[in-house]
Amino acid sequence: MMKKKILSLVLIALLAIGLAACGKSGGGQEGAGSGSAEGPKILKVAASFAYASLDVHKDSNGWYTSIYGMSEALFKMNANMGIDPWLAESADVDGTVWTIKLKDNAAFSNGNPVTADMVIRNLQRLAEVNSGYAYFAEYDMKADGDKTVIIDTKDPYPTLINDLTGSATGIVDLDATTDFDNDPICTGPFVIKNFQPEGDVEVAKNENYWGGDVALDGAIFYYMQTDDAKLLAMQNGEIDCYNSVSSAALAVYQQDPDKYKIVTIPGARLQFYILNVNTLDDSMREAINLIVDKDAIAAYLEGTVSPAVGPFNASAAYGKVTVPATDTAKAKELIEAAGYTMGADGFYEKDGQKLTVTVAYYQARSLDTIALLLKDQFKAVGIDTTFRQEEDPDSTYIQDGNFDLALYCMIADSSGDPLKFIKSTLEDDAYYDCGGYDNAQIQELIAQLKQETDTAKRAELANQIIQMAIDDNAFGYTGLFNKTTVLRPGVSGFAENIPFDFYGIDANTTIG
Repeated sequence: MMKKKILSLVLIALLAIGLAACGKSGGGQEGAGSGSAEGPKILKVAASFAYASLDVHKDSNGWYTSIYGMSEALFKMNANMGIDPWLAESADVDGTVWTIKLKDNAAFSNGNPVTADMVIRNLQRLAEVNSGYAYFAEYDMKADGDKTVIIDTKDPYPTLINDLTGSATGIVDLDATTDFDNDPICTGPFVIKNFQPEGDVEVAKNENYWGGDVALDGAIFYYMQTDDAKLLAMQNGEIDCYNSVSSAALAVYQQDPDKYKIVTIPGARLQFYILNVNTLDDSMREAINLIVDKDAIAAYLEGTVSPAVGPFNASAAYGKVTVPATDTAKAKELIEAAGYTMGADGFYEKDGQKLTVTVAYYQARSLDTIALLLKDQFKAVGIDTTFRQEEDPDSTYIQDGNFDLALYCMIADSSGDPLKFIKSTLEDDAYYDCGGYDNAQIQELIAQLKQETDTAKRAELANQIIQMAIDDNAFGYTGLFNKTTVLRPGVSGFAENIPFDFYGIDANTTIG
């Protein structure tokens, strides 16, 4: 651990001596991004991705128009993984019919009001140009006056408003916009000032923002692909903040807390493993889960992940589950009760066969590191490990089920609702239901979850389902990737406390 940190610091120091901060950062001066009492308040940000278009509805463009503070959806995810109204005031459902009321003062940057008819036309366009939302074309949608949208999903669909938090559902003035790729007219606190396709982006304050005063005069998003470029730009005062901070850069920032403010929160991307009930009996799966030390794994990964309890952020209403603490002594008791005895080589054996667990994994998202850590943790107890490494888990071990323990990583929560992950891992014949686990009661609860519209009851059902899977040792949830943001002192409101990556600046973002 210490050697790894020292090596990272040495490499970074050498880079700082030999490299300029970034070719696209505009050669700013120390502290240039912070503005001053005499000049405009312009926030300077490093962006990891850049797109060729600002068309909110197409592909993943809306992800960044949302980060730029340009586009807004009807609803918004909050810091507690819940949903807040945004352009909408409220939403109610009766059977399959949703009634969504818009805020009276919601308006575009050109002053035109956001109307029910315009919202419906946006959703219809979204269905046409974005395959991920093609199902919206199947809904019956109509306007009831200027501020009420009626949507009939035909079949019960309790997560409609979760879908309407998606960045691609941002509302655009379709009549006034003449260039969707370069200058969409949206509702956010910022408007486009300069757009370089697949490059830097500059936004300016929306002087007509319907939501009230806007603290910043503007912002510049510099496209920087490498972690080293971001680190050096931050050190040189050319940028004010960015997220997705690497562990090496984090170690540098932590050395100077007066100069850098770091905010780290658990995100939504989950590292987990599937236990195969066809090859491991109940006691062996329980023993494995008692051996796996999530805290040690998170510590080794140096701040990039937080130990997980369940698949969801513990701050969410549907993330309230519990797991037993690591207990290797109890794990050994379970193994020995199953008839295994310790061999001379330090591994358990029975009937001349060494106790061995086959771990399947792929290299991305630190899963290769976790596989090695699991091998060490199992060895310390007396279990041997064999590896099955694959480049594409979806076409190999997820399909054929040839493993004892299968590592995987995915976004477990993309819209503030647990159903998608639960269906994909625990519903009968689901894609990730490849470990042979079956629980009839869970299937009944999933059926209820699909129909339930009350948010509190949905959370209760989800917690029941996940707790059953934990108690049955069907899975192990190891870590949630952290969302780590670095900011200069005085900078705040860069969505640093929200687990989702598709938010950035807003009306309250400030540089002090």
